[in-house]
Amino acid sequence: MISNSQTNDNFVISREEAIDILNTPDEKLDELIARAEKLRRKYKGNHVSIHILTNARSGNCSQDCSYCAQSCRSKAEIDKYKWVSDEKLYQDNDFVNTNHLSRHCIGLSGMSFTDEEIEELAKRIRVMKANGTHLCCSIGFLTEKQARILKDAGLDRINHNLNTSRSYYSHICSTHTFEQRIENIHMLQRLGFEICSGGIIGMGESKEDVVDMLFELREIQPEALPINFLLPIPGTPLENADISILTTSYCMKVLCLARLLVPKSDIRCAAGREVYFKGEEKKLLSVVDSIFASGYLTADGQGITDTIKAITDAGFTYEIESA
Repeated sequence: MISNSQTNDNFVISREEAIDILNTPDEKLDELIARAEKLRRKYKGNHVSIHILTNARSGNCSQDCSYCAQSCRSKAEIDKYKWVSDEKLYQDNDFVNTNHLSRHCIGLSGMSFTDEEIEELAKRIRVMKANGTHLCCSIGFLTEKQARILKDAGLDRINHNLNTSRSYYSHICSTHTFEQRIENIHMLQRLGFEICSGGIIGMGESKEDVVDMLFELREIQPEALPINFLLPIPGTPLENADISILTTSYCMKVLCLARLLVPKSDIRCAAGREVYFKGEEKKLLSVVDSIFASGYLTADGQGITDTIKAITDAGFTYEIESA
């Protein structure tokens, strides 16, 4: 545990100290939350950004990520389509603007795309950007040419999660490497994209793996850092995963460590929020400043009305991000 004198964001937390934070006794959790909250308030004030996610291309993915219902190893019963209807995509975009939400996140299953597919996406991005919407695309691995096409269309942020540590990565995916993810992110940063990158907790990794992943993210300094807590999906290799470690207190310790290590990022509690933090929204939002509403690709989530109520009941406000 770091001392009270070491809570400013100039303090460099060592790997051993980070592991100690994840091992914080539950009776000292409130102290840890208070330390993380100081940085949350310093950089994010009292605001919570709300994002919605459109599953724009679903299923038939060539990647074999063990947690994902859309992967080539998954037998989960999900809708599969090459492209969501323009009506659905633009309705979701209008929903973001009408409700003054922060960002429209667009997920596309697949490891790689043709230039023609990227051009088609760019056309849709131009339509949505014409309304001033903040957009983020989760889109696998792009070539530099393809990334420039999307940049020219107005896309400002791309999601590319690390998911877990470098040493544990082969346990969850074999169709690409951890280093390929890092290289992809660095290429996108060189082109001027904002980066959204985080991970998934509860896939059988150790606490040391969680720390190592967060240290990699500290090097990347993503604008947004989403933390997902595994919701085992029937039909995926992790459908019977032991998630007993995912107590509310442990999940809070992970989020606190993320805030302490990458204090200026939007720390987002993504999948699992409605399960692992039910009734603890005030503590949760004291550390994180970003959440999703209305679902996570193939999993349902809390609706927008209830999400806004949870934020305001906890004493926080939400507003659209400034341009």
